[in-house]
Amino acid sequence: MRCPYCGSTNTQVKDSRPSEDHTTIRRRRVCADCGGRFTTFERVQLRELTVIKRSGRRTPFDRDKLMRSVQIALRKRPVDLERIERMVSGIVRRLENMGENDIKSETIGRLVMDALKALDDVAYVRFASVYKNFREAKDFETLLGELAASDDEETASGEASASAKD
Repeated sequence: MRCPYCGSTNTQVKDSRPSEDHTTIRRRRVCADCGGRFTTFERVQLRELTVIKRSGRRTPFDRDKLMRSVQIALRKRPVDLERIERMVSGIVRRLENMGENDIKSETIGRLVMDALKALDDVAYVRFASVYKNFREAKDFETLLGELAASDDEETASGEASASAKD
């Protein structure tokens, strides 16, 4: 591992511990050359994923980019960082379990939208406005109408199952 301070590859692990959900290992490292201390995280990667953009361009999948996009959508929302981490890990697992190395960007966007819809409606609308390239207020109205309709369906089905139990 290269030291972020001096660039040396002469670093040593001083402490390792699993994360709370046991999906990553946190390692504290020290550089033998400059004495700088830093933290790295190790994750299991089942396969090398490649993202196929709408333009046809191919880029390596970047979990950190996915995390940043989700965090931007959730900025100033009351969602715990641990829930965000679990959501992103779940999306990555689903992508790896698809059995394909090449994943369309639309597939990733759809998975993120589904996960955000379940997590936070405001973040869902924020992400959708960028993902679907909203151009005018009417686009927001349409999405909010769909969101309200799906909430009404969930409420109705919940009431129906509650009355069936009575």
